[in-house]
Amino acid sequence: MNQGRLESRPLAESLPHRVRQMREKQCWFRFYAELNDFLPATRRFRPVPFSFYTSPQVKDAIEGMGVPHTEVDLILANSESVDFSYLLRDGDRLSVYPVFESLDIKAVSRVRPEPLRTPRFVLDAHLGRLAAYLRMMGFDTLYQPDCRDEAVARVSHEQKRILLTRDRGLLKRGLITHGYYLREANPRRQLVEILRRFDLARKLAPFSRCLACNGLLEPASADTLAGRVPAALLARHNQFQRCPECEKVYWPGTHYERMRRLIAQVSAEVSDTPNPK
Repeated sequence: MNQGRLESRPLAESLPHRVRQMREKQCWFRFYAELNDFLPATRRFRPVPFSFYTSPQVKDAIEGMGVPHTEVDLILANSESVDFSYLLRDGDRLSVYPVFESLDIKAVSRVRPEPLRTPRFVLDAHLGRLAAYLRMMGFDTLYQPDCRDEAVARVSHEQKRILLTRDRGLLKRGLITHGYYLREANPRRQLVEILRRFDLARKLAPFSRCLACNGLLEPASADTLAGRVPAALLARHNQFQRCPECEKVYWPGTHYERMRRLIAQVSAEVSDTPNPK
């Protein structure tokens, strides 16, 4: 009696006919300017091959190569502008460009949403010092050290805030429309990087926000602060600000002078150095 013996066959023969008939396709990507920061050294500033079987969207291919979609402003497929939903075809040649600062590309299809008219930021949990610096400069900056990536992404999307991070994976989340990957690791250099990248030198409003909670500061008189601020400070200073959100009080003490020097140094550095292209 036949016991129903199982026969082993080559893997290729065991696959469905449609899959067996697929052949590998290939296209070529060329990334420009600072987008090369995300590529291995051997793939920078040169055409890079990309192999595929089905037809993936160009957005998935770009992020699969390590470049967050928030860094891309223009994609050309065979010299024609396309959006992120473009399906790759065998033999395509794609040029991928970062955000343009001075080149007018109104005639082609930008893949990023329009820049936010008023720059507002949300930072991931590892950028506490940068958050304090941005608030010191007067920029609306949300930061919570215990906030999870999902919540940060949601806040960026719902409140139309630019997400700042050094986590490439966070920038690849589909919710994110406005984000930026920080190249610098040092908080002070990160501040300079952000001021240059978003052309913020003319929008500085130092000492207008609470460093603790991001609230807008209001002038406060010494009379209204009696009992909340040491009497010696009230006698020595006549300029105070208070945060209506968390009730923190500020006055021009020694920390204020150090911050003023930092602001002056950073402003001079940003003004003297042209934006990178």
